[in-house]
Amino acid sequence: MSYSRSRTQQKKKTERRSRTRFLLYLNLILLVLIVGAVGAVWYGSGDHSGKPGNASTSPAAQAASTPPAALPSTVTPEPSTSPGEPPAANEGSPKPEQPAEPVTISFVGDVLPAARVLELMKKNGYDYPFRHANTAIQAADIAAGNLESPITDRGTGAENKQYVFRGTKEALTAIKEAGFDFMSLANNHTLDYGWVGLSDTMDALDDIDLLHAGAGSDDRQAFTPAYIEVKGVTVAFVAVTRVVPEVSWKADRAHPGVAETYTPTRAAATIREADKNADIVVVMVHWGEERKEQPVKHQTYLARTFVDAGADLVIGSHPHVLQGFEAYKGKWIAYSLGNFVFSTTSTKSAQTGILTAECGKDGNCSMQFQPMFANASQPAPMAPAAAQQLLANLSRLSYGASVEEDGRIVAKN
Repeated sequence: MSYSRSRTQQKKKTERRSRTRFLLYLNLILLVLIVGAVGAVWYGSGDHSGKPGNASTSPAAQAASTPPAALPSTVTPEPSTSPGEPPAANEGSPKPEQPAEPVTISFVGDVLPAARVLELMKKNGYDYPFRHANTAIQAADIAAGNLESPITDRGTGAENKQYVFRGTKEALTAIKEAGFDFMSLANNHTLDYGWVGLSDTMDALDDIDLLHAGAGSDDRQAFTPAYIEVKGVTVAFVAVTRVVPEVSWKADRAHPGVAETYTPTRAAATIREADKNADIVVVMVHWGEERKEQPVKHQTYLARTFVDAGADLVIGSHPHVLQGFEAYKGKWIAYSLGNFVFSTTSTKSAQTGILTAECGKDGNCSMQFQPMFANASQPAPMAPAAAQQLLANLSRLSYGASVEEDGRIVAKN
């Protein structure tokens, strides 16, 4: 006979009922014997006066008048549910959800595993640019940057372009091993070697499980966010660019390219959709004008539009120098994190750092910036005096926010 859960349960119920009836009868018999014994003692005492109150206060009368349910009993109450059935509501109510731990997300500016940087990597080891920064990068739950070069050995370089870059898989692996989890491809160098170069880049990133967004075989793929879940918190990364060398670089319905944001409409729609699927929405955006410490008009307009659409953090790159921060409607904007690993040409472009956001599941974040200086494309923590000077300058460049001496970025009332 095959196993039947319902038949087994019914048999157990029948056995429990029989045992309960037996114990009940036994208790009744014991009750009668007790009452009889007490009555005999009372009768033998000779107290038969029948005075008012005597019978009602005698032990026998009290025992007789006590409901059986109040007497000690060995009857085992029948369970409210059978084995295998859901527990009663008061026993199985779900416990309140515990608040998730804060998630730390670290950001850097442009990372260029090509040109002069690639030469240094080949000469000194592919981990060379990150030797003084990887501990800070790896300390974060998630680390993100802007990949300012395709990874390919195929294709033809773009014409009429001053700088054309391409890196190698070995250099990309070093970026992954340094602690990075996400790279934006939405910039003005991603298609330096055309669709072939972009295709190779995405394949190389996928091969080492380094997430990316901002470019693709069509506009749908280019605008699709990357999602990372850590500590029970889901973080969405949207990547877009307002710096596109020519129209053909823009991803379209049947055309590969980058996710562009010369108008905010498509990016804002992507952000709104990401906000439905994630606890924290990060927008990585390539914008602004090179070597300008102040954001230009389109940066502030796009940044605030992105926050209004649901972004919790807006992180900028492209100017190759650091720009200030803004506290806007309880959210944070970093207008430019400058270069991180790059072929630097001036002191300003060598000033860099790591921006770390500590965010709750509700999307509220606290911010801190660690100043660094890139000597020969190798960022390292700044000396205290130089760090204080850089933080003071960033505070002066910020909007609705100040940068403290310890690097904390706080909103002004």
